[in-house]
Amino acid sequence: MAEIRCISPVDGEVFAARQAMPRAEAQERIRRSRIAGKSWAARPLAERCALVMKAIHQLATHQDEAAEEVTMMMGRPKAQFFEFNGCIERATYMAGIAETALAPIVAEDSDSFERRIEREPVGIVFIVAPWNYPYLTTINSLVPALIAGNSVIMKHAAQTLLAGERIVNAFEEAGFPEDVLQNVFFDHATTSDLIGEGHFGFVNFTGSVGGGQAMERAAAGTFTGVGTELGGKDPAYVMEDANLEAAVSALMDGAFFNAGQCCCGIERIYVHERLYDRFVEMALAEVKKLKLGNPLEEGTTIGPMANVRFASEVRDQIREAIADGARALVPEGYFAVDDGGAYLGPQILVDVTHDMRVMRDESFGPVVGIMKVSSDEEAIGLMNDSEFGLTASLWTEDADRAARIGRQIETGTVFMNRCDYLDPAVCWTGCKNTGRGTTLSVLGYQSLTRPKSFHLKKAL
Repeated sequence: MAEIRCISPVDGEVFAARQAMPRAEAQERIRRSRIAGKSWAARPLAERCALVMKAIHQLATHQDEAAEEVTMMMGRPKAQFFEFNGCIERATYMAGIAETALAPIVAEDSDSFERRIEREPVGIVFIVAPWNYPYLTTINSLVPALIAGNSVIMKHAAQTLLAGERIVNAFEEAGFPEDVLQNVFFDHATTSDLIGEGHFGFVNFTGSVGGGQAMERAAAGTFTGVGTELGGKDPAYVMEDANLEAAVSALMDGAFFNAGQCCCGIERIYVHERLYDRFVEMALAEVKKLKLGNPLEEGTTIGPMANVRFASEVRDQIREAIADGARALVPEGYFAVDDGGAYLGPQILVDVTHDMRVMRDESFGPVVGIMKVSSDEEAIGLMNDSEFGLTASLWTEDADRAARIGRQIETGTVFMNRCDYLDPAVCWTGCKNTGRGTTLSVLGYQSLTRPKSFHLKKAL
């Protein structure tokens, strides 16, 4: 079988490797998962919640080891590893609403009839997790899937090969039942075949548009539910009444944190003409404060991109934009560590247009384009001029205006005066080529369960 390798962007060396599972072992894992899931679903909801929360807190005790692993696997500065805090926050919220989210809908409870709708688990939930936030993105589906009574099989990206093992180990340490949660190493062919054979009750995928299309093709005709969070090109609109200092600080962080490799990172900014010049000046000053370097070293604020291939795509977008008339504000060579490989210095582009790929295609790297606008209508048109729709960030002191504009934007989430954040109380969803599906919030339980109706006529 093929070997799955994680090449560290920190030093270009193989950091971890695992053998892809043979088909027979994969099918045996599925068999065991199905059996374990039945007994798990039979446990009381409160017991499932308690065990899941115990396991999540156990995972958090491995903060230091996990932080260094993630840094070596995908390049995020070790000092910026905060995923376990987010895991606890999201898990706590989802456990807290479980009783309400999974409660029966009672139509009648009389001497003559009981009529109600209950939620029951879908069976095995298959989570295909991305590399940019290998723990947080997993938790979004893992926690509600387990609490709802499903068994779960996880497959992590090659770039963060060890994350799934660490999650399973923590759950085992917390006394979690065997085989209810499993981590696997499948190649693409095995993954597609197993989905196509209808083994899973639900597939949750976070990744590229092409990857999401492959998941849907594999599931076609099986009636397996598929939830996807795919590409993004998230916009921000800074209105003339915005708090300029707050907008610059938050949006530059939203554009460049994790080397721009955030699902809801800011990739394009539209600034009202009254604030445009000052915004650009302040944004450049903010970016020049960043320190590109070895992500294991103290003081580094931006590390390498996760893969040389990803950095090459961003460089291509920047070069093409400059050739077409864009101006790069960060001088060449300003970030001396930029090596033409995985280490890529952050860049701001102005004089950009939507004819340029850097304003259309997902960059998923440390570059942002800034455009001047003169009205809300112009900004709305530009924000909607995208094949993607995950989040949009609006900066204004007028909440009514933000809500009015937000209703006209084709996106899954609208932020006002913040960006690049997931609130577990509201659903995480997208539209257009960002995919379809819902995680977190009360709605996050719906795709992980199915309704069952009871119409009981009592004896006369």
